[in-house]
Formats: sequence, C-alpha cells, structure tokens
Amino acid sequence: MPWRQTDPVLERARFVLEHERSGLSISELCRRYGISRPTGYQWIRRYRAEGMDGLLDRSRRPLESPRKTPPEVVEKLIALRAKKPTWGPKKLLARLSRLHPELTLPAPSTVSAILKRRGLVEPRRRRQRPAERVLVLPLGELEGPNQVWTTDFKGEFRLGSGQLCYPLTIADGWSRFLVACQGLTTTRYQLARPVFTRVFEEYGLPERIRSDNGAPVGTHALCGLSRLSVWWLKLGIGVERGRPAKPQDNGRHERMHRTLKEETTRPVAALMSSQQLRFDAFRREYNEERPHEALGGSCPADLYRASARPFSSETPGLDYPSHYERRQVRLDGTIKWRGGRVFLSEVLVGEPVALEEIEDDVWAVYFTQLRLGTLREGRFNAKQAAVVAPAGRPS
Repeated sequence: MPWRQTDPVLERARFVLEHERSGLSISELCRRYGISRPTGYQWIRRYRAEGMDGLLDRSRRPLESPRKTPPEVVEKLIALRAKKPTWGPKKLLARLSRLHPELTLPAPSTVSAILKRRGLVEPRRRRQRPAERVLVLPLGELEGPNQVWTTDFKGEFRLGSGQLCYPLTIADGWSRFLVACQGLTTTRYQLARPVFTRVFEEYGLPERIRSDNGAPVGTHALCGLSRLSVWWLKLGIGVERGRPAKPQDNGRHERMHRTLKEETTRPVAALMSSQQLRFDAFRREYNEERPHEALGGSCPADLYRASARPFSSETPGLDYPSHYERRQVRLDGTIKWRGGRVFLSEVLVGEPVALEEIEDDVWAVYFTQLRLGTLREGRFNAKQAAVVAPAGRPS
C-alpha cells in the first residue's frame, strides 16, 4: 500500500472544511490536527475572507527592509555599469566610492544580485581545463615600479579599411601601469624602437623587460637576441623571456590584453588614427579610473612613479673588466680567435664581446652581462636553452 501523500495546504483545507461541516469545537479540531487554537482561528479567517487562496503560503519577506540598497545607489550602479559594461561588482564599487564617498555602498554580492535582476550579466561559458597542471614561471616578488616591465604585441586584426593593426603594449609589472599602447602597421624593429624610445624618454629605464619569443624581441639567433634586445642590453636593461608557446609566463600582460580587446576592438575602427584614439582613451581609463583588484582597488596611476634611471640617446660604451679578452663582432657575425673565426650572431655585428677564461682553455663569452655560451678549442657552444636571460649594466 503506498504512503498517503499530503502537504500543509491540503491539511489546512481539510481542517477548515471539517470545521464548516462538523459540529466539533475549535479546541477538539486543533487537537486532532496538532495545531494551536490561534493558528486554527487564523486559517478559518483567511478561508472565509479569500476562499482556498487564503490557505496558500504567503511571502515571509518583510514589508520594510532597513538594509535594502537605497534606490539612489542602485541607479548610480546601473548608470556606471552602462558606461563600463565589462566591469564587475568590485570595480564598480571601487569607482563609485571615489566618485561618491558620501554614499553607503552594498557588498559585491549584493551588486552582483542587482546586476543579475536587471539582466546585465551574461552567463559565462565554462572552459575545459586541462587535467594536468601547467608549470608557470612567475614574475617573482616585485618590490616597486620599474623593476620589471612587460611587453608584447596584441594579436593583429584588420581595421574597417582592411589595413592590419598590431597594438604594441608596454606595462609596469608591479603597478600594472600601462606605459604604452601603440597601434603599428607591422612588428618590425624600425617601428617598435621609436615607441620604446618615447616611453624611455618619458618614464626612464626599467631594470628588466619581460616578453615572449616573438618578433621583434625574440629571434632564432644566439640566445634569441634581436636588434631590439641588443639595444636594451646596451642601455643596461635586463632581458627576460617566457618559454616558447607558454603565454602564462607573461600572464599579467596577457590578462590586460583581454581587457584591451574587449574595450577597443568591438567593433574595430575604420582607420588607424581612429583606432589609436580608442587605445589612448583605454590607456587613460585603465591607468587612472579602472580599479584593479590585485592593487586593493587602487588604480595603477596611484602607485606608479617614473624611473630614476634616465634615458640617453647616446648608447654608453661597454666597459668590460680588464682581465677579459675583448673582440669586435665582424660583418659576417664572427669574431677572431686563436688565428681562426668563431660565428656568434649577425645581430651583434659591430658590437664588442668579451671572453673570460673559466677553466684551462675554456672561455665564457659575454655580451654586456649576458653570457652567450662557452668557447673551447675554437668551438663555440651557444647557450640556446636559456629561458630567462638576465642582464645588468656593463661592469
């Protein structure tokens, strides 16, 4: 025999109908149904006033809620969200607290609920994560601005005119300050160097620059050197690179690129000049208005300060220790050694390198503070496997 199914509404209906049809007292009926007399009278009154609808459960929501978000705050949140559709609750609250410090703002979870009720949140598609964990090379503990700058080209895209645009971005790793965002027509060295020259003149020199292995920073030459990275080394800037095909090694920069794409390329502009205006507006907002969660809600411009290392258009000469053997790289990328020639790289043509004897007839080959490899009996073993190649000022 199956169990008898019932529910509170059905029991209430049975109670009031039995009261209407039988001659039992309220006290007796309440004892049978296991309820108090005030409860019994309550359901009888509701039934006589509203019929069967009066027996349904009513909302327990209070008529007034002192902790309810004021309409003024809700309106300002919705208006700010309309201007910044990619910002989440934390960024909206941080920005609103700056604009209106007199307001009492709700928790991020409350803002999220408000946005969902207004239909302003799109459900996020879950990405399939690889089962194995991926090793990531972190930037390390940064202690202040200009310790490490990160740079990369955001993937190219076509403008409305059909012209390709390659955004070159440079950022400070500690403060996330976006130093530059320049749209270029190619990734060639001839266009990238003037951008770095401009930012070096304005903000000074960082200690190191981290990038991926793509042009114009990385090449297939010795230690991945390029004309651009050779110039940095001569300026006393260390060069760091992530592993090939591992964008997570420059993860902070890649995350900024995702925001850059959302804010400036949907849709793209018709001309490069118009697109650059979008990049400039994004950079100003990213640095001065957009709160950054990793910075405790502060903006990058609140923390960033220009470098104390000034830039000079005249590249300083390389002064190696006196016990090093100096050689000049020839037009074919070689140096003279023990009556023969040893090939290094064509990107070092005209540059001085130095050799230090570290064992009997084994020499370490340096360009600035970067160790290129070892030279043994006229054979050069390149240091091609280096993932990170730090460098400092020439000693």
